[in-house]
Amino acid sequence: MNRYNFFQSSIGKKVVMATTGVFLMIFLLLHLSVNLFLFSGEKAFNEAVYFMRKNMFIRIMEYVLALGFIIHILLGVKLHLENRKIKGEIDYAMNTYLTTPFSSRTMVYTGILILCFLVLHLINFMIPMKYSNHLISDYNIVVSLFKNPFYTLIYVFSFFILGIHLNHGFKSSFQSFGLSNKKRLAWIQKFGSLYLWFICSGFSIIAIWFFFNDRVR
Repeated sequence: MNRYNFFQSSIGKKVVMATTGVFLMIFLLLHLSVNLFLFSGEKAFNEAVYFMRKNMFIRIMEYVLALGFIIHILLGVKLHLENRKIKGEIDYAMNTYLTTPFSSRTMVYTGILILCFLVLHLINFMIPMKYSNHLISDYNIVVSLFKNPFYTLIYVFSFFILGIHLNHGFKSSFQSFGLSNKKRLAWIQKFGSLYLWFICSGFSIIAIWFFFNDRVR
């Protein structure tokens, strides 16, 4: 099988999905590590954001990240539609509901919700932080948004949805790479649970802490 046929095959598409998924999971760790500087105060967070913004490697990776995210979404939807077409919509819906866990059968829907949140996130965070001409510090942009109860609720809910998505996606990535067997599966599931709880709880706790902390303005 040549490379073109491989990437056109179901296995090839799943490998690409897994590769882009792992890349996005690494990005989430990096993103959370920067957000944790919020607890160190305005100066520390602004300096961390400035370093990320001016680092050439990071700037290049932003475009790679955007491309990876687009590929991940498009392939996910394509695989979902192909599975429905092959198995038939009614049989697919019944078999999926009866034989697969909730996080698995809702992957495409949680993915769409995550995409909607990402658009909102870019509008509220990335664009103002990148094009505000430093009239407002990056720290104040973030903190002021977390003072908004409506946005904070959406933010926390979105990471709950992300947790559902990661619950299946983490394990599925290892399976697509052929790295999952009976002996490793239990450890992969434990590590996946630890990862998703760390990521989703980390982002959510930051938002909730700044929402309830009246000393931060």
